[in-house]
Amino acid sequence: MHGRLKVRTSAEEAARKKLEQQQKVKMFRAAMGRIIEKKLAQDYDAEMIELTGKLLGNNPDIATLWNLRRMCILALKDSDVDDIQSVFDKDLGFTEMCLMVNPKSYCAWHHRCWILENAPKADWQKEVELCTKYLKLDERNFHCWDYRRYVVEKAEVTPEKEFTFCTEKIEKNFSNYSSWHYRSKLLPVLYPNVDDPSRPISEEKLKEELELVLTAAFTDPNDSSAWFYQRWLLGYSQPELDLATCRIDAVQNLAVLSFSVPIALSTGGFELIVSCCDTCNDTSKWMPSNEGNTFDTTWIMKGSFVITDERNPTVTLLTPDKVQHVLNLHTVSREHAVGAKKPKFGYEFGSAIVDVLKAQLASCKELLEYEPDSKWTLLTAALLMKAIDRRGYYETIREHLSKLETVDALRKGYYLDLASKWSVENRLEEWIEAGNLCSEIDLSGMQLTGVSYVQYFATADAINLSANRLIDRNLGVLRELVFCRKLNLANNALETGAMVEMLPFVQEIILKGNEQLVQNDKIVEEIRTKVKSLVL
Repeated sequence: MHGRLKVRTSAEEAARKKLEQQQKVKMFRAAMGRIIEKKLAQDYDAEMIELTGKLLGNNPDIATLWNLRRMCILALKDSDVDDIQSVFDKDLGFTEMCLMVNPKSYCAWHHRCWILENAPKADWQKEVELCTKYLKLDERNFHCWDYRRYVVEKAEVTPEKEFTFCTEKIEKNFSNYSSWHYRSKLLPVLYPNVDDPSRPISEEKLKEELELVLTAAFTDPNDSSAWFYQRWLLGYSQPELDLATCRIDAVQNLAVLSFSVPIALSTGGFELIVSCCDTCNDTSKWMPSNEGNTFDTTWIMKGSFVITDERNPTVTLLTPDKVQHVLNLHTVSREHAVGAKKPKFGYEFGSAIVDVLKAQLASCKELLEYEPDSKWTLLTAALLMKAIDRRGYYETIREHLSKLETVDALRKGYYLDLASKWSVENRLEEWIEAGNLCSEIDLSGMQLTGVSYVQYFATADAINLSANRLIDRNLGVLRELVFCRKLNLANNALETGAMVEMLPFVQEIILKGNEQLVQNDKIVEEIRTKVKSLVL
């Protein structure tokens, strides 16, 4: 029996671990108790630094202890310590130790920034080298990537060097979200699009990037990082501020003005010049369509309007930064003035880029022959078709998104919403091109799960949303339909009738086919009292 290693039973091991945990808790409570005592006494000395160091060395995510540690360092700084730089350097070393315990500790990285900002001297180049070292150990640590962007600016490292560093990381491992993201920040600096400032990078560089990302994507079709980067290259970003629609109606004593993004029109320092209607120039008289909002996409004005008959009337918005946005009013008479600007649904590429996109689409189709259920390839093929010719490929795009609902069922809602958005884009473009901006907009039978770009329909007298998948919570956006008097919501999935409170301007509502709703007599009667016509 002597000389043999005794193996603990599972019960003995569990008891040992429990005892060890209890001892740790006891020590932690004792240390925290002492720290609180010293904090109440405002005793920020060497003992406090030692106590916080012991606890943070095991768990660097206790923000309160880092705050106390900073107060200790500031107290030492104020006391004119002979070598205060050594205090800061020592704490830099301590954060390195903590980052070895948890390389993704928000608190430790934040404290390191604070040390460098407050130290008498900071070696920023050393910090860049430290990041390089850490990213060799874990190239996807986004905390370290964030910290690197911060110290690179301080160290005045050139964008060219950082771009080279990014490229090396991507070539080593394509599955690196942070490196792709950093690349997207560097490209507009190094390769700006001089001809079109709204585009992030030049056409020439865009071609190179598209080829790089295709190589990455096809190396591992199931990895999402390169696919996401490609979406950025194709221009799927948030819209910029612009005028969307305007309708001034002297007969109904009502005007509406809408924008591509929410703005604080009445209080945000904007100037408005409506060349055919002086009354409309007073921004303080415009009210948000969503009562109580400060920011809104659609704004309403009620009152008497005098519309002057002039050639080429416009609406001009001047931002606080003195940037001008202009909307042409196409239809103007003494009774009303109407105009709308077609929104940007993505970048419009030149023929050279379109040829590259077509080649990439062909590659996607080829890959789908071997892997027909590759979700990223299906989605990217849809994105490429939309960038090349969204109208021509419309039906094929819908087929791809429909297949994705099955292939990637966990994200079915996302694909339904994406299909809804793209369908509305298609119909909206056709409606604006038709030119009659007061006519009914027909969005029926499109299987919509939501209604996008509502502010662009603010001038329409009616909207047909029948035979879709809309539920009550989808309809709040419809309060922006200021001039809409007839609303067709037949054959959807409405239940509560809450939309009536949201739609103060609608006079006629068609609700047949919403079985749960129309069978509730109480709701039906309540709706009848608020509209002139109800069709069930």
